[in-house]
Amino acid sequence: MRPWREGPGDRRSYHHGNLKEALIEAARRFIAERGVGGFTLVDAARLVGVTPAALYRHFRGREALLEEVAGRGFTDLAERLARSLSSRGTPLERFTRMGEAYLAFAEEEPGYYAAIFETRGAPMTASPNPSNAPARPSPFDLLLEALKSTFPEGFGGVEPRFIALEVWALSHGLSTLSASGHLPKGPGMPDKYELLRAGVLAFVHGAGGPRASG
Repeated sequence: MRPWREGPGDRRSYHHGNLKEALIEAARRFIAERGVGGFTLVDAARLVGVTPAALYRHFRGREALLEEVAGRGFTDLAERLARSLSSRGTPLERFTRMGEAYLAFAEEEPGYYAAIFETRGAPMTASPNPSNAPARPSPFDLLLEALKSTFPEGFGGVEPRFIALEVWALSHGLSTLSASGHLPKGPGMPDKYELLRAGVLAFVHGAGGPRASG
């Protein structure tokens, strides 16, 4: 039997000076390895080496801890997408990088990604900022902005927001299939990045066939 203070991943207990941050990191790692439902507050407390009662000085309960993890992930994702949108290159190149950044985030940060979509926290269309911070675009706002700048001629009368929702759904579906190992692989099979690019073009041209700016 493994010692009770050992946790997921590298199986080392945390040496922390900030209990709140240690708890958030513990929850993120549990979610990455076991899913949102794969741990309790007692598990998190044991991993960081404190009593369960100590957790309530920072979080009202398990749901509050999960929502904090989701919020951190939400902000991280928005920052990655914003960097892609402001990077060099043509609008189409920047838009492509945004898609790559989304898929990479889901792969590199499975704990954050799962928390974003499996808790009752803020949706993707809301700002990831705390209420007392200056407003920043949400990931969905960034996607919509990128679509409009990449395809300035519009979408044949289709509302850009609808196209953005389809692109988001495609991105999430590919991320989920890839993470679960259900995305077909093999010689001649496109990877998830190629599938996303092809799918986006299919949505766009199916909605009216605009030309990409740049």
